Amino acid sequence: MESKGKVSLVGAGPGDPELLTLKAVRAIAAADVLLVDDLVNPAILAHAAPAARIVPVGKRGGCRSTSQAFIERLMVSEAQAGRRVVRLKGGDPFVFGRGGEERAHLMAEGIEVEVINGISSGLAAPASIGVPLTHRDWSSGAIFVTGHERGDEAGPARTPDWALLAQTGLTLVIYMGVARCRQIQQALMAGGKAGSTPVAVVQGATGDGQAQLLTTLADLADDLALAGLGSPSIIVVGDVVRCATVAGVDVAALRKFG
Repeated sequence: MESKGKVSLVGAGPGDPELLTLKAVRAIAAADVLLVDDLVNPAILAHAAPAARIVPVGKRGGCRSTSQAFIERLMVSEAQAGRRVVRLKGGDPFVFGRGGEERAHLMAEGIEVEVINGISSGLAAPASIGVPLTHRDWSSGAIFVTGHERGDEAGPARTPDWALLAQTGLTLVIYMGVARCRQIQQALMAGGKAGSTPVAVVQGATGDGQAQLLTTLADLADDLALAGLGSPSIIVVGDVVRCATVAGVDVAALRKFG
């Protein structure tokens, strides 16, 4: 009798391979097939079995990407063939990782699926420079939002209500926002967010090439262009950024906040 396959949607974390969960390590080691996103640190694949098949399925904004439909078909076919499949994603599969869509598709095909959480870059990036997302003096909550408009075959473009977000007073954690940072900056300020609001941008959080910028909302787009930071980056907007400690740049940036 043919064995029944299974798919694990596994979060690989933000970059540092030591931030993997033990459960993720076990799933990776047991996998027959691994479908690996572009942002996964290659060092993580050292946990895979020598005989495991590793399939790169890179998905990055602005670049040629493996189609979502192909990834879902491949997961289904491999699981139906009785194989243990790991869909290895940067960060967490349920935070801007399309994990919800994939889980629904797999369940509709009658395939067993589990979700193994990973540390999202939206948590790791600010923490890496000493910024808490909540703080009793500065913010009672945080909002995770994408700066990338959806506009594909699956549906119409959707834009966050930046004016509404500006009024919340909560920390804003913006994923995929570098390409549209000027529009986001202008929309937040038009919605009432002060130009003096502290902002941090962290590129490649927890990885060897991590880089960061501390600035204000009014100077965000210009300073980001000068710094040369690109994707993948997390943008953090809010007074919690006053807690940042980044060697060599924190003093000047914090003075800028007033």
